[in-house]
Amino acid sequence: VQLQASGGGLVQAGGSLRLSCAASGRIFSNYGMGWFRQAPGKEREFVAAIRWGGGATYIADSVKGRFTISRDNAKNAVYLQMNSLKPEDTAVYYCATKIDSGSYYYTSTYDYWGQGTQVTVSS
Repeated sequence: VQLQASGGGLVQAGGSLRLSCAASGRIFSNYGMGWFRQAPGKEREFVAAIRWGGGATYIADSVKGRFTISRDNAKNAVYLQMNSLKPEDTAVYYCATKIDSGSYYYTSTYDYWGQGTQVTVSS
């Protein structure tokens, strides 16, 4: 399984970015996808996740109301729409995939990871 994340960049506070993650290879028949981020000197943290059917999503409290996760199963893709960005959102953002069961909040439950895309929010 290969995951390719894109869409990161430099944006001013209050701006928006849309991250994309495309999955390819021998992906699970039913799989969930998540976004995590890691700032310098900090642990990787959960941002958002979406289950196979797309009806259930999970959003971290720190980004709730500003970030939205969605997916297109026909394209094996997941998206993270980030609005009202803050300097504290600055991090490398990673997409990951897992079997559609169990917890979505922990890095240890994911099976495959993308390479990450840098998001920098200037004040």
